[in-house]
Amino acid sequence: MSVITDGQIIQNFKDPEKREAAFSGLVSKYQERLYWHCRKIVINHEDADDAMQNTFIKVWKSLAEFRADSGLYTWLYRIATNESLTVLKQKKKFLNHTSIDEYIQTQSDNLTSDSYFDGDETEIKLQKAILTLPEKQRLVFNMKYYDDMKYNEISDILGTSVGALKASYHHAVKKIEIFMKID
Repeated sequence: MSVITDGQIIQNFKDPEKREAAFSGLVSKYQERLYWHCRKIVINHEDADDAMQNTFIKVWKSLAEFRADSGLYTWLYRIATNESLTVLKQKKKFLNHTSIDEYIQTQSDNLTSDSYFDGDETEIKLQKAILTLPEKQRLVFNMKYYDDMKYNEISDILGTSVGALKASYHHAVKKIEIFMKID
């Protein structure tokens, strides 16, 4: 079985007879990576599922017009990032007086009871450290550290200069190092 390329997915999606199969191929190829990307932003499983559903709805509606100014992967990550941030903003409205940072902190306290999280004590401490970061630093750190993305890819996704991303990553790493040294 050969892996379908992004170009084949886009080409097949434009053909009404191949559209559903092409979309299924896209979902199969990217679903897991996008889920974990969303999950790192919104923290809990249900919110990540909501972000993923919204992402794939937008992709279904927009893929036929995809201009390939960026790679398909980058485009998908941009949509998933925006949908994840939208889920967090909706949470903030729902939670009234609770800030997003307070909500994220509450979620970090629940990591050990999360059936989808199987990290050891060091991983739990790392996740808690990441969750103390400001939103932009958290996004950049996760994309660089976990997804091993290049700065130019992150720049395309977040619409931020490479220099600013490097600075954000540097500051994030320093804050995490300090957090990890605390007993």
